[in-house]
Amino acid sequence: MANIQNLNRPRDAFEQLDDDEGTRQGFCHIRIQQRTGRKTITTVQGIAPEYDLKKIVRYLKKEYNCNGTIVQHPEYGEVMQLTGDQRQQIKEFLCKVGIVKEENCKVHGF
Repeated sequence: MANIQNLNRPRDAFEQLDDDEGTRQGFCHIRIQQRTGRKTITTVQGIAPEYDLKKIVRYLKKEYNCNGTIVQHPEYGEVMQLTGDQRQQIKEFLCKVGIVKEENCKVHGF
């Protein structure tokens, strides 16, 4: 019975967030990369490792109607990739939820 109750309980993707803490490791970098022609990819790097990036990507994909994934980079660690130019929306989301402080979030590109 206990397993059924846990399955029915709605899960909060951001329940592990602290109240007023942003990322502790420094800056969060949000970049845009040109693919082919008009196609672009938005990359997010520098989110603290205690956050579940898979849940964040899943939420962003539904919220902004784009595709996304997590890529393991040899130098930067786990990097989120989202299709399209989502830089401002991602910055607003990360600051609103409290994952990153606004002064620690750097937006790069054009």
